[in-house]
Amino acid sequence: MGTGRQSASIQTAVSSTSIRIFYPSATMRCEGGKVFRSQAARDVGCLLDVEPSVVSWRCMPSSALELDHVPDFEVIHDNARIAFVDAHDHEPSVDTAALEQAFGRRGASYRRMSRDELHGGFRLRNAKDLLRYGNYTVPLGDRLRLLGALDENGSMPIAECLNAFQETKPVAGLAAMILNRYLEVDLDDAPLGPETVVRRISR
Repeated sequence: MGTGRQSASIQTAVSSTSIRIFYPSATMRCEGGKVFRSQAARDVGCLLDVEPSVVSWRCMPSSALELDHVPDFEVIHDNARIAFVDAHDHEPSVDTAALEQAFGRRGASYRRMSRDELHGGFRLRNAKDLLRYGNYTVPLGDRLRLLGALDENGSMPIAECLNAFQETKPVAGLAAMILNRYLEVDLDDAPLGPETVVRRISR
């Protein structure tokens, strides 16, 4: 595919997806435009935002165009590893093994996230519940009260953590602190609830 056709391809993809809004709207570690090809791709972005090793991610990276395939995401991990990721509904026009080899030659990895990986368990549901509050900012006073209580107790259930919030909505404040990596909770075992254990993340 020539350079002109490559540019046209990415522009067409951006134009066709940018006018569609997929839930939830907030992102935490997306760099650049939030252009999602489908709801499945948006769901992958939700999981990227709650993956501890992910530093940042970009939608539909044009740097991959020479491979005749525009993946859904380019992901930067905390060990500087680069990964290109597609949602399960994105059928590559070239062989998956060829994509893996081509990205590997560039020092990156490639994978297509399966439907089971995306929808199995509770992680996606919990990530979406948290990202509903992704645009909230927690005042210093609330942060200090909750972090201080966790330093004293080691861990606390969500129901007790909510009592620390006096300047912002408790659920929104707690969700924002989890998304901004002040706190950690188990997203895999069950839906988030009053009994879910909250711990402080060491910085």
